[in-house]
Amino acid sequence: MNARTEPSEAKTAIARPPLVRELLLVAGLFVVYKFGRQLATGHTAEAFRNADRVWDLERTLQLPGEGSVQNLLLHGDTLIHLANTYYATFHFPATVAFLVWLYLRRPTHYVWARRVLAAVTAAALLVHLTFPLAPPRMLAATGLVDTGQVYGPSVYGSPQTDHLSNQFAAMPSLHFGWALMVAIGLIVTTRSRWRLLWLLHPLLTLLVIVGTANHYWLDAIVATAMLGVALAVIRPRASSGGSPVSLRPPRRTGKLVPAARGEATVDDESELVGAAR
Repeated sequence: MNARTEPSEAKTAIARPPLVRELLLVAGLFVVYKFGRQLATGHTAEAFRNADRVWDLERTLQLPGEGSVQNLLLHGDTLIHLANTYYATFHFPATVAFLVWLYLRRPTHYVWARRVLAAVTAAALLVHLTFPLAPPRMLAATGLVDTGQVYGPSVYGSPQTDHLSNQFAAMPSLHFGWALMVAIGLIVTTRSRWRLLWLLHPLLTLLVIVGTANHYWLDAIVATAMLGVALAVIRPRASSGGSPVSLRPPRRTGKLVPAARGEATVDDESELVGAAR
């Protein structure tokens, strides 16, 4: 290494956060969220009153009926079974895979994404505590089928005996909020000309959560608004206390500068440029 490259390396090398600390932090956030959801249980009557209000509001706003999406899925048992499986299995693993990839390849954006997801999840928990909401599959007025119970697989048991989840926490939809963040994060940290196709993930998630009658349209709209606020407030930084990293799409520079183990190279740094200033 010569003297000419040392300042550039010192400026662009980005240390990854300690792995053990990150694992403990993410696990702790998950435990707090699951515990917090349990605090919102036991508000059945209020949850159904709020569901009636949300359903009436959607009709007033002339939003498309959730039933139109469900009818498409009900054209075949295989299609609705796939939708239920997607709802039950894809949400959490996809988000974890996204964070792992960012941690290994885009450490600056990993910290940014983790903070955004934590902020959105915390805000969602607050709404769950203050605005319990029965999902459309429980509301007779919707005329929708509980596809999980009828066709399987089902994530939830009976609300009276299910002590592992809060089924009256429909708004906002973290299924959609997390999926949208995954898509945004991948769009702004990858170079491919096809990167906008990552938006198919939240689009498919939206169709699934609505078509399986687990969420209203407004659940996704509120999640989008919360994510928008979080993205406006939380920006990726090159280092602790450093200046914000640009969120414009990355471009290849062709320059490579050696960096110590656990740090990003200049080529990695060039890929850290991304997501809408």
